[in-house]
Amino acid sequence: MSINLAILWHMHQPYYFDPLKNKFILPWVRLHATKDYLDMLLILEEFQDVKVTFNVVPSLLKQIREYENGATDLFMEITLIPAEELKDEQKIFILENFFLANWQTMIYPFPRYRELLEKRGKSYGDLSKTIKKFTTQEFRDLQVLFNLVWIDPLHRENDKFLKELERKGREYTEEEKNLLINKQIEILKKIIPLYKKMTLSKQIELSVSPFYHPILPLIYDNFKAKEPMPNVVLPKYRFIAPEDAKKQINRAIEYFEKTFGFKPHGMWPSEGSVSEEVIELIRDSKISWIATDEEILSKSLGEKLREGDRVLAPEKFYSVYEFKGVKIFFRDKILSDLIGFVYSGWQHNYAVNDFIGRLKKISYKDNIIIPVILDGENAWEYYEKDGLDFLRTLYKSLSEDKEIRTVTFSEYLSENPPVKSLRRVFPGSWINANFSIWIGHEEDNLSWDYLYQTRQDLIKYQNENPSKDLSNAWEEIYIAEGSDWNWWYGDEHYTETKDVFDEIYRHHLINVYREIGKEPPSYLYAPISKKMREIKPDIEPKGFIYPKIDGKVTGYFEWLEAGKYVLKRFGGSMHKSEGLLSELYYGFNKKFLYIRLDPSCPIEDFKDFSIQIQIIEPVRMKILWRYPEEFAQIIKQENEEWIKNYEIENVALDSIFEIEIPLETIGIKEEENIYLFVEILMNNHTIERAPSVGFIKIHVPNPEFDKLMWL
Repeated sequence: MSINLAILWHMHQPYYFDPLKNKFILPWVRLHATKDYLDMLLILEEFQDVKVTFNVVPSLLKQIREYENGATDLFMEITLIPAEELKDEQKIFILENFFLANWQTMIYPFPRYRELLEKRGKSYGDLSKTIKKFTTQEFRDLQVLFNLVWIDPLHRENDKFLKELERKGREYTEEEKNLLINKQIEILKKIIPLYKKMTLSKQIELSVSPFYHPILPLIYDNFKAKEPMPNVVLPKYRFIAPEDAKKQINRAIEYFEKTFGFKPHGMWPSEGSVSEEVIELIRDSKISWIATDEEILSKSLGEKLREGDRVLAPEKFYSVYEFKGVKIFFRDKILSDLIGFVYSGWQHNYAVNDFIGRLKKISYKDNIIIPVILDGENAWEYYEKDGLDFLRTLYKSLSEDKEIRTVTFSEYLSENPPVKSLRRVFPGSWINANFSIWIGHEEDNLSWDYLYQTRQDLIKYQNENPSKDLSNAWEEIYIAEGSDWNWWYGDEHYTETKDVFDEIYRHHLINVYREIGKEPPSYLYAPISKKMREIKPDIEPKGFIYPKIDGKVTGYFEWLEAGKYVLKRFGGSMHKSEGLLSELYYGFNKKFLYIRLDPSCPIEDFKDFSIQIQIIEPVRMKILWRYPEEFAQIIKQENEEWIKNYEIENVALDSIFEIEIPLETIGIKEEENIYLFVEILMNNHTIERAPSVGFIKIHVPNPEFDKLMWL
C-alpha cells in the first residue's frame, strides 16, 4: 500500500494593464516570471520520479505572451532610464517602490541593498527631501538590485552574467542594467515552452482557472453569498450573470488549448470557489475534475471531518467525490497551509521531515488521495533562497520514500479509484468556506454595484445598437469581474499598492463607457477605498481671496490665504514619472471659487494641453479650457447629456494657470461641499490628474467666514 500525494501549485496574477494609461502598471508578472514560474519547473525536473500539477490562469499566460512580444511596465520603464537622466519625480518613485521585496530574505542578503534601504529609512516622510541624499550611482544600483533580487537564486547560480552581477554587489553600469532586463525577458520566454514539454513527458499536469480569475458563484449570482453567510450585508443591486461565468470558463479552455496545443482535464475554480450551479457549467465545458477546500466537503456532508489537526474519518476525507458528473478533490488545508505559511520560518530539513511525518501518520487504506493545494508563487519570498533548499529536499524525500507516491490528478483518476457521490455542494471558497473576502464589506459592495451598473449600461447600449462590435467593452467587464480587485477592498488584506488596484479596476469600468462613446459616471473617478477618497490639503484656506486673473503671481499676498495641495506627494505607484503640475491652490470669497495650477514643466509645453476641472458633487459638471481660447466652457450633465451652457471669461495662462468661477453660475450654495479634481488633456485623453487619486473637497463657507478666521 502507498499514500497517493497530489500536489498542485496555483500560478496566478491579475491583469495589470491599465486601459487609460495604455501600459502595464505593476511589474509582478515579469518579476514572478523570473523568480517563480520557470525555476519551479527546473527544480522539479531534477527529480524525474516526482509528479506535480500546475494550475495556470489565462490572465497570467496572456501577460507572459504580451511581455514576450515587447510589452513593458511602469517599473521597467523607470528602471531603463539612465540614472543621470532621472527627474525628481522618478527618483521619488524609485525610493518609494524599489524596496517592494521581502526585506529579510531578499534585501538583507545584499549588503548594498540593505545599506540603501537604511539610508532611505524603513519608514519615511517627505521623499522629495530624501532624494537629495542619494547619488546618481546609488539610484543606478537601486535600479539594478530591485530587478536582480527578483530573479531566483537558481538562475543566479547557473547564469554566468547573473552570478557576476550578484558577486559585484554595487557600482553597476548602465550596460549591466540593460543586460539584466534583457535577461529577465530571456527567462520569461522559456516558461510556456517548458510547461508544455513537461506536460507531454507526463511529469506534470496542467490545469486551468476561469480566464480573469473571477469568483464564479458570485458572478453567477452574487446574492448566493447569503447561503454560507446568512448575516452578510449584500450590495444594493443583485448581480446575476451566468452567461459571463460560462464565458470565463470556456474562454479559459480555448486560450489554454491555443497556448499549449491540448485541452485541460482539470480546473481549479478561482480561490477554490464552488456552487452547484457553477459545477454544472464546468461539466458542460467537458472539464473532468475540479478541486476545492476540505471545509466545503465537511459542510456538504454535514459532518465534522477534523478535530484540531487530527482527521476523524480519513476514508471520507481523502476520497474522490462526484457531483453532476464532475469529479471533485478536497485539499488538506493543514498540510497545504504549513507549506504556504509556516515552514518558511523553519530550517528546511526539519520542515520536510515534519511534512513527511504528518503524511505517514494518516491512517489510510490503499487508494486514498491526499491533495495538497496552495499558491505556487507568493510563499517562496518568505523562504531563504526563495524556497530552493526546501523544494529540493522535499522532492528528494518524496522520490526516495517507498510509502509515498506522487501523482497528478488525472493520472489518479485514470486508475479508476472508488468515487463517492455528493448529494449537494455547499457554496464557498477555500477561505472559511464562504465569500467574505469578496463581498459584504462596504467597499466590496460598492465595487459590485459599480460593476452591475456598468454592465447594465453596456447591455442597454448593446440592445440599442445590435450591429455594433462591442467585444472590447465586454472584455473590460470580464477583466473587472476578476477576484483580485475585491481581494484588496475592505479591511482583510493590505498592500502598499492598494491604490493602484483600486484605480486599475475603476479604469476598466471607465473604459467600458469610452468604448461605447458615453460619459463615465462621476463616481468612477473617486477611489472606492474610503481611506483614499478625500485628499487633505497641505494648507487649509485661512480667509477670502481676491486674486487678479492674469496668469501671473502678481503679489505675495494674492494667494496667501488660499488652500494648497503639493501634488508631488500624491506620486505613489500610479503617478506619472514626470508630472506636468507641481501645486494646486484653491480659494474663494462670497461670489467666486478660484483655482490656480502651477506647472512643473516649461510653460511652452503646457500650452499643448487642455485643462479640465471635473466637479462630481453636488452637481455634475466640467469646466474646460483650451489654449489659447480666452474663455472656459461650463458643461453640465442633464439627463445623461452634456450641455454647454455658460462661458467663463476670467481665465488666464502665463507663468501659472488661474480661473475665477462664479459660484452662482455653477449652482453652488454656501455651506455646500464641492468635490472636484483637475485633468490635463491631450487630444481629449487624460494624461495627468490632480490629485492622482481621490478628489479635493472644498467647503463653501458662509459670508462670515473671513471674520471668523480672525477671531
